[in-house]
Amino acid sequence: MTLLCLENISVEFTTRDGCVEPLNCIGFDLDDGEILGLVGETGSGKSVTAQAIMGLLPFLDGRVSQGRILFKDVDLLSLSESEYQQIRGNRISLISQNPMTSLDPVYRVGNQIVEGLRLHLNISRSDAAKRAKAVMTSLGIANSEKVFSQYPHQLSGGLKQRIVIAMGLCADPELLIADEPTTALDVTVQAQIIELFKKTTRDRHVGLIMITHDLGVIAHLCDKVVVMYAGTVVERGDVATVFKNPRHPYTLSLLGCIPTFGMAQKTLNAIPGNVPSVRTFPSGCRYHPRCFHAKPVCVKHSPETIRTSKGTLVKCHMFSPDWRKDSEKVG
Repeated sequence: MTLLCLENISVEFTTRDGCVEPLNCIGFDLDDGEILGLVGETGSGKSVTAQAIMGLLPFLDGRVSQGRILFKDVDLLSLSESEYQQIRGNRISLISQNPMTSLDPVYRVGNQIVEGLRLHLNISRSDAAKRAKAVMTSLGIANSEKVFSQYPHQLSGGLKQRIVIAMGLCADPELLIADEPTTALDVTVQAQIIELFKKTTRDRHVGLIMITHDLGVIAHLCDKVVVMYAGTVVERGDVATVFKNPRHPYTLSLLGCIPTFGMAQKTLNAIPGNVPSVRTFPSGCRYHPRCFHAKPVCVKHSPETIRTSKGTLVKCHMFSPDWRKDSEKVG
């Protein structure tokens, strides 16, 4: 069953210099029990996508200007703020980007979990504490009674991340959004957290959106992948197919930047240039200034999203008749 579906979502933010559009006509879907990875460089629009799903844009002077966000066939954009509050943090939870700054340093971590539980489930403090400790134990936190009474500064980075995950899971959400939850962790702890997410989605049968710039995390954790660039979705499909047969030049370039064991010195690839800022998005295909395959049609016209023979969806002129015509003219 489809848990979440984004249909042609565009987002606008109001600034002192006018409106900007960090997301343009993005779309993807997620089924129950699936893990979907959102990947792309910083500035691609991954976190804004999460904010749109969570209904947080109005608090940031932003809005969804077009499209629909369907959560179990309910259009979240049609809900009032009071109705959204019944879903946000309860049926849909967000694990924020940095575990080091997600916890209030002056409160014990157990009290922070209990506060959220009582807000969303309307249960007593003692029942909330029991539930919090049970979730902490299920997440591999040894001696949860002791950790429950500690302050954030007394915990390691890995334990802090587990506490933040516990805060997101205590209300038994149907959808979990993790915004780069492993960025500030060392490699060993990162691997533990990845395995924890795998186990959690399997045991609780929740949908998970993993936002990351790390293709290794995507490969090990996700069922589907959505590749984003400059506020657009350039390629999406199941992980195995996209990684084995990447079609968009940006996906190919990202995969080419991954270091491999035994590679020669000074042979690691890099993508030239930078992701454009929201005020300087180029015309046509937004990736064309950095693309080795760009042709005049890429500069003039934005490409359509096309389904490839492998079943993936790619937003690139190389798979359109216009590309072949342009190639014949150049040749």
